[in-house]
Amino acid sequence: MDKKAMYKLSYGLFVLTTKLGDKINGCITNTAIQVTTEPNQIAFAVNKLNLTHDMLLESKVFNISIISEEAEFSIFKRFGFQSGRDVDKFADYSAYRLNDSGIPIVTEGTNAYISGNVTNTVDLGTHTLFICAVTDMDILSDASSATYEYYQNNIKPKPEAVGTTPTGQTVWRCKICGYEYVGEELPDDFICPWCKHPASDFEKVVK
Repeated sequence: MDKKAMYKLSYGLFVLTTKLGDKINGCITNTAIQVTTEPNQIAFAVNKLNLTHDMLLESKVFNISIISEEAEFSIFKRFGFQSGRDVDKFADYSAYRLNDSGIPIVTEGTNAYISGNVTNTVDLGTHTLFICAVTDMDILSDASSATYEYYQNNIKPKPEAVGTTPTGQTVWRCKICGYEYVGEELPDDFICPWCKHPASDFEKVVK
């Protein structure tokens, strides 16, 4: 069985944002889809390790900003490669505006947004599937949406640009985001600190 077959599935990339009290936060997700048109509902899955997950479970309000082909890698670094538990992702960041609920809409490198309320959840183990009613949406630009394949080929830096290690050391590289772990063996329960993917999504490289 070749697990890389999963990478042939076509899907987009999104910045999921929410607000709880005075705190705003967001993370990258790649699972948003429309599930019904009447009523208009969408669904998306969020890793339980993300602060956005916990905030959304309580607040039940969200915005999905759809990432376009005009996006730069910096948007993925800001919302995907660091945790809202450690940093304020919106500090020193101005490429967003707030919707009527006070939730950020990312306006740079995106082409549309969809806002709504969580109506149901399904526990998927490592993730929660959120089923939501759409309350607002709009187009921000005519740029094409960035697919996962487009991100891999055109936005994500090549492995050499992500990090370097001394010659001869064994490197385990995340196939999703490019994070590199140095060590002879990668622990079976290792979780990528950047994109939260498991050890099965790492490949062994010797430089």
